[in-house]
Amino acid sequence: MDNKTVYLNGEYLPLCDAKISVMDRGFLFGDGIYEVIASYAGNLFHFEQHMERLENSLTSIRLTNPYDRAKWLEKLTPLIDASLDQAIYIQVTRGVASKRDHAFPEIVTPTVFAMSSNIVAFTDLDSGAKAISIDDSRWGLCNVKAITLLANILLRQQAVDQGCAEAILVKDGYVTEGAASNIFAVIDGILITPPKGREILPGITRDVILELASNNGIPYSEDVVSLDALKTASEIWLTSSTREIVPVVQLDNEIIANGKPGPVWKNINQLFQTYKHSKH
Repeated sequence: MDNKTVYLNGEYLPLCDAKISVMDRGFLFGDGIYEVIASYAGNLFHFEQHMERLENSLTSIRLTNPYDRAKWLEKLTPLIDASLDQAIYIQVTRGVASKRDHAFPEIVTPTVFAMSSNIVAFTDLDSGAKAISIDDSRWGLCNVKAITLLANILLRQQAVDQGCAEAILVKDGYVTEGAASNIFAVIDGILITPPKGREILPGITRDVILELASNNGIPYSEDVVSLDALKTASEIWLTSSTREIVPVVQLDNEIIANGKPGPVWKNINQLFQTYKHSKH
């Protein structure tokens, strides 16, 4: 682990040698954004869409993008191993300031870091996962992929403490997303996911699933989902770049349908597995 190569501020170096200043605003304030891109057989999955989300996040926190898309691709390519399924992690902070002050420094150079890690698939898709519902206590800009993830961490840990894979977050009685995932549900035969907005992170895998549903005649809708409605669902899924599509078979200690991954998930997951190796 310590000997793998990472990218930091223009250099490729062993992870154990990658260092930043304690005055970096990412360290002091969580003042930065991140992005995670899956790489399959050496191809960055939906690279352009990930770059668009990264650009939107940077713009939202008033931080200039350090590279254009071609330069990002150039910087990330040496981290990719074509023989592996990987997650490429990118982090950009506002950089190192001369003093600790909440206000933006007048002159500062962003800190840019990137590394790769192997994607570890969910261990038992055939059996599915357990989840709990928790009040969404996060801030009001969940659409920004900020590195300030303490609220998500605390919510996810509540789920882990109860032997669950994820916390499904609820605000004012309506489901938003998972602590580290988007959510889908099959209700009355319709595949539903909450619409994009400030309450959820606009997931790339989420968008791919909607595209696959549209192209394959699977009825779907982007609509609000109440917690009460979610509990009537015949299927619930959690989606992310690193976990892909995980079926949930138990929510708040209640079995969903027959307690097994459902037919719509099986169909979409098969379509996704084929699609991910044909697109980049």
